[in-house]
Amino acid sequence: MGGKWSKWMAAGTFAGLFFVGGGFTTTLYAQYGQSGQSSQQPAPQLPDKDKAQNNTLTLDNAPPPVNPEEDAAYKGFQDSPAADLQKKIQLGEAFALKYPKSRYLPVIYSALTSAYVQTGQVQKMEEVGDKEIELKPDDVQVLAVLGQTIPRALSSSTANPDQELAKAEKYSKRAIELTPTVPKPPNLTDEAFATAKNQTLAMAHSGLGLVYVRRGKYADAIPELEASVKVDPTPDPVNYYLLGLSNEKTSHFTDAQAAFTKCGELPGSLQATCKKGAEESKKLGETQMSAPK
Repeated sequence: MGGKWSKWMAAGTFAGLFFVGGGFTTTLYAQYGQSGQSSQQPAPQLPDKDKAQNNTLTLDNAPPPVNPEEDAAYKGFQDSPAADLQKKIQLGEAFALKYPKSRYLPVIYSALTSAYVQTGQVQKMEEVGDKEIELKPDDVQVLAVLGQTIPRALSSSTANPDQELAKAEKYSKRAIELTPTVPKPPNLTDEAFATAKNQTLAMAHSGLGLVYVRRGKYADAIPELEASVKVDPTPDPVNYYLLGLSNEKTSHFTDAQAAFTKCGELPGSLQATCKKGAEESKKLGETQMSAPK
């Protein structure tokens, strides 16, 4: 099993990552209008009392009033096709550069985070995602995307890997904590809202599980990965692979075989690796003592 981890990392698993992350954000943006409000209206202002309580907008640091040019630029970003990721990125980067104190930045940063993930620009994703979390610490979408992506993108050339894993752990745990408390937007159906929340939780649990795998804490990884595959509306073979690996490492060979088998049934570059893993786990279960659950 020692070589499976390196094989998985070399097998193009970002395809699964982009599918999950992109599918989540695209679905929610498409149905929620990317901002949760009409692009024709500026973001609502908090009363002075609420500003002080929330420690966000105050009389001293309130952003400048929105001007027609800024509104037009924001509307152009909103109206650009979601499928044209390069155009979305171009418009979003230009907006953030020109209006660094805009009240619309949380929407811009959130959309850019998704677009960078889908185009494989992980470093930019992390940079803009961190900015979004600084502005909006309760953005569960971005928390979950970063929490899942950062540990998947780790490599031998990553600077400060322990620091990166600590960040992913923090973001994932925060997303898991906050997602169940998110109120349903009025223009989302119950079904669409439940799907969006489940996708968020699936990413967050996946990210936390992978953090534990990276640290060799396979017993801690198992419940997180089980939670991820349980709620994920779109099964991610990467999570089944990691679940199989974690179960095999803890001598739960029957569970490992089941997880590898499910992974092998899903299309993607991990199929052959997972089918081999299922066979190996079966043989280990026949020749070695399984650990109690």
